Amino acid sequence: MSGLEVDLVLPNGKPIQLSIGLFINNEFVRGSSVEKLTSIDPANEESIASVEIATETDVDRAVDAARAAFNNPAWRDLTPEDRAQLLHRAADLCEKHLDELFALQAWDVGKPYQSSKAGEGAHFLGCLRYFAGWADKLTGKSFPVSKDKFGYSIRQPVGVCGAITPWNYPLTQSAWKLGPALATGNVIILKPSEHSPLAALYLAKLFKEAGYPPGVVQVLNGYGNRTGEAIASHLGVDKIAFTGSTATGKRVLRSAAVNMKRVSIEAGGKTAFIVFDDADLEQAAKWAKEGGFGNSGQICNANSRVLVQEGVQDKFINLFSDIAQATTVGLPFDDATTQGPQASKMQYDKVLGYIHSANQQGAKLVTGGKPYTCDAANGRGYFIEPTIYTNVTPDMTIFREEVFGPVIAVSTFKTEDEAVALANDSTYGLAAVVFSENLKKAHRVAARLQTGTVWINESNGTDYKLPFGGVKQSGLGRELGESALDGYTEEQIIHVNLGVQL
Repeated sequence: MSGLEVDLVLPNGKPIQLSIGLFINNEFVRGSSVEKLTSIDPANEESIASVEIATETDVDRAVDAARAAFNNPAWRDLTPEDRAQLLHRAADLCEKHLDELFALQAWDVGKPYQSSKAGEGAHFLGCLRYFAGWADKLTGKSFPVSKDKFGYSIRQPVGVCGAITPWNYPLTQSAWKLGPALATGNVIILKPSEHSPLAALYLAKLFKEAGYPPGVVQVLNGYGNRTGEAIASHLGVDKIAFTGSTATGKRVLRSAAVNMKRVSIEAGGKTAFIVFDDADLEQAAKWAKEGGFGNSGQICNANSRVLVQEGVQDKFINLFSDIAQATTVGLPFDDATTQGPQASKMQYDKVLGYIHSANQQGAKLVTGGKPYTCDAANGRGYFIEPTIYTNVTPDMTIFREEVFGPVIAVSTFKTEDEAVALANDSTYGLAAVVFSENLKKAHRVAARLQTGTVWINESNGTDYKLPFGGVKQSGLGRELGESALDGYTEEQIIHVNLGVQL
C-alpha cells in the first residue's frame, strides 16, 4: 500500500477503495505539489475526496516514462493481435467494474446514475472493443512506380499522446481517446478535468490489471491552466487530443505549436434544431427535450437553439413545454431522476447568468428560469429548472453563446432558406438537427448546414462507429470511427529500388 488509498462508500451503498495519487509508470505516486484537488459532490456541495495534483515536474516524469514505454520492446514489439487482446481485456475489466466506474462519475459530476450507466456504459465499453477490433486492420498501400521501382506505405504510431478530457462525459471521452491511441500502438497520458478527477483514477487501476506495461497508460490530475498546459506545451509529447470549450481549445492549439505536435480538438457547439411544419411535432418535442436537457444541458452538441417554422410554433411550444415540465429533477442516485445538478458551482452560476441575460434582453420565459430546490438534498446542490425561452432573436446572448445548461432558445422562421441562414449564423459548427417528414427536403437542408454532424428526425445519436467532430470554431479533426485512427498514426512512405544503378 502506498498510503494513497481512501476508503469510500459510494452513494449506491457500495464500498470502494480509491487510489488518489498520480498514476505514473503503473504506480500511484505523490505529486510534487503540496496542493490537493478536491472533488465536490454537486448534489449536496460536500467534499468527496482530495487527489494529488501534477506539476510541470510530474508531467516531465510521466512523459519520460511514456517515452521509455514507447521505445520498450515490451510494448513496441507487440503484435497487433496482442494490442487488440490487451484492449479487450481492459474492456472486460471495465465491464466487471461498471458499477464502480459509473457511480464514481455520477458522484463526481451529478449524472443520473442508472441511466448514465445503462446508456453511456454500453457506449463506453463498445468504444473500447470497437477500437480493439481495428488493431490488426491498419493496412498500408502499394504504389507501382516503374519496372525498377515501387513504393509502399505503413501506418506508424505517432508516439506519446496527451489526452485532455472534459467533465461532462469523463468516462466516455476517456474511451474515445484511449481506444484509438492504444489500438494503434501509442502511449497515452490522460488528464481529466479538475471537476471530474475520480473515475479516471479507478480506470487507471483497471488498465494496469489488464496487463498494460508501465508507462503506456498514465493519469495526471490537475488544473487545465497548469497541468493541461504543461502537457500541451511539452516538447516530449507528440500529439494532443482535447475536448472542451472553444476558448480553452484555442489555448491548447497555441501551446501545441511549440513543437508542431499533432492536434485534434473537439470544442464548443450551438446546435440548431430545425422543425419544419411537416414534422411529427410530438416526436420533435421529445427529441428536443432529450437533446437539449439531457445531461442537464451539459452537452457540446446540445440542441440549445430550436428553430420552428411559423404556423406550427404554438403547437410545438405547448408540446415541448409540457414535456420539459415533466422532467424529474433530483438526486443522481434516485432511480426516478432524469436531470441531476449542474456539475459545479462555476457552471451553475454561469447558467444562471445566461438566464438573467435572456430576461434582460427581452426573451419570453415559457417555463423554468430559476434554481430548483431539491428537497431530497435539503435545498443544497446546483440544480436548475429545465428552461425554455421564446421570441429569441439572433442578437440575443442565449442565441449566440454556448450556455451548457438546461436552457433552450426558441426562434421562428418562414422559409427553408431562412432556416438554413439562421442555423448557419454561428461561429460554431459541431452539429445540427432537421425534423421533417419530407426526407428529400431533410437531406437537401442537411447538406447545406455548416456542421460536422447532422441528425435527421433524432438528436444526439452518437455512435462510436461514425466519425464525430466539428467545423468552424467547433474543432479540428475527427474522433470515433475509422477516421479517428488518422489522428493517431503517421503514414510512412517507403521507396524500394529494384535495380536502378548510378
